Amino acid sequence: MTVSFGQRARAGIDRFGPLCVGIDPHPGLLDDWGLSQDAAGAREFGLRVVAASTARVAFVKPQVSFFERYGSAGFAALERVLAAAREAGILVIADAKRGDIGSTMDAYAAAWLTPGSPLEADAVTASPYLGVGALSGAFDLAYRGGKGVFVLAATSNPEGAGLQRSVDADSRTVAQRVIEEVSAVNAARAAAGEWGSAGFVVGATVDWGASGIRPFAPVAPILAPGFGHQGARPSDAGEIFGEMAPAVIMSESRSILTAGSDRIETVIEEHARSAREQDRHE
Repeated sequence: MTVSFGQRARAGIDRFGPLCVGIDPHPGLLDDWGLSQDAAGAREFGLRVVAASTARVAFVKPQVSFFERYGSAGFAALERVLAAAREAGILVIADAKRGDIGSTMDAYAAAWLTPGSPLEADAVTASPYLGVGALSGAFDLAYRGGKGVFVLAATSNPEGAGLQRSVDADSRTVAQRVIEEVSAVNAARAAAGEWGSAGFVVGATVDWGASGIRPFAPVAPILAPGFGHQGARPSDAGEIFGEMAPAVIMSESRSILTAGSDRIETVIEEHARSAREQDRHE
């Protein structure tokens, strides 16, 4: 029997805590790590992060764009990083932010969520701004194969606030409407008492009140960028996310990656411990 992604994410948090390590081989970090600014450098960077994360965290999140910039060789590098992480037992969230309609969206979902695909991940980020219903094929594939989809709901970048806080005819913000529509998908598909496999991206620096978003059911994982470099601390999670805090996956990239190749294992252990301590106090 296939175990749902929601339950796999829940088990990962229970075992290792909520920290998710970003894999972002942007040019400055490649330089700092003494690696070449090409696909080979990105591949080596990613594999080192995977090795340092193994048996320390439940999640890694490769930022697809930093591999895509190198073309076909970059995608080949990403394929190797994805496979290495999954072989190590780490849940891989491909930060691709795909979003389209019909067969095009289905093809994106197949690329990232089909078992055995060269780009197979455990979950992928997706944009709902062509309508949540346009993601239905991705939800179908995810629920069939034990995969996950993280839907952008309330992001921490200032450019997103105007759109995401816009109010519809029912006095709901766009962010809240996205959450309600995705939660309806989970309610129809997740087993009673289990976490949904269609989760959300909600920035750790987002004000829930100002964004008009509320706690939701069934519980689904929340991918929360903004911890570390952007200013949110693990100890802030309860105040930021309230009753939803136990479902938060704390994503950190620069605050860990800037430690460099020599210290990254130690820094991951420190940050993972801090995140676990917060989690136990919820």
